[in-house]
Amino acid sequence: MTPTPLIMKPEDRRAALSVVGTQVAVLSDGHADLKITLQNGEEGAGPPPHHHDWDEAFYVMRGQVNFAFGDTATLCPAGTLVHIPAGVVHGFSYGAGGGEMLEVTGPRSQAVTMFAALDQLASAGESAPEKLIAVTAAHGVTICG
Repeated sequence: MTPTPLIMKPEDRRAALSVVGTQVAVLSDGHADLKITLQNGEEGAGPPPHHHDWDEAFYVMRGQVNFAFGDTATLCPAGTLVHIPAGVVHGFSYGAGGGEMLEVTGPRSQAVTMFAALDQLASAGESAPEKLIAVTAAHGVTICG
C-alpha cells in the first residue's frame, strides 16, 4: 500500500472540541500513525499534572504556555518546541493573553479519542471532577495530585 499525503485546509476541519478550557481542533486522528491537534486556550487554562504511556510534542505558535515537569516550570513563548517522553508527569497552562500550539502524538496515543469523550461530557453539562478523571483514566491518562 502506498502512503498518501495529508492536506488539511482550515475549511476541511471539523468543529473544535471543548476540552476543559481548551479548544482542540483535530487535524489528523491517525494519518501515518500521527495524531495532530491545534489547541488554544485562555490565560490559566490547561490540564493538571498527569502522565500517559505515549510521547507527545508541542509547538507553541502564539502567546505563551507554561509547561511544568515535577517541580520545574518553564514559560515557553511562540516558537518553542516541547517534547514530553512517555511516563513523564507534566501539565501546562496558557500564559498572559492565552496561547495556541500544535500537539503531535504517536501510534499508542489515545489523546484524540479522550478529547472527543471530554467534549461529550462538556456538551452534556457534566463537569464533576470524578467524571473527568474517569474519562481520562479510561483513555490511559493518570491525573496526579
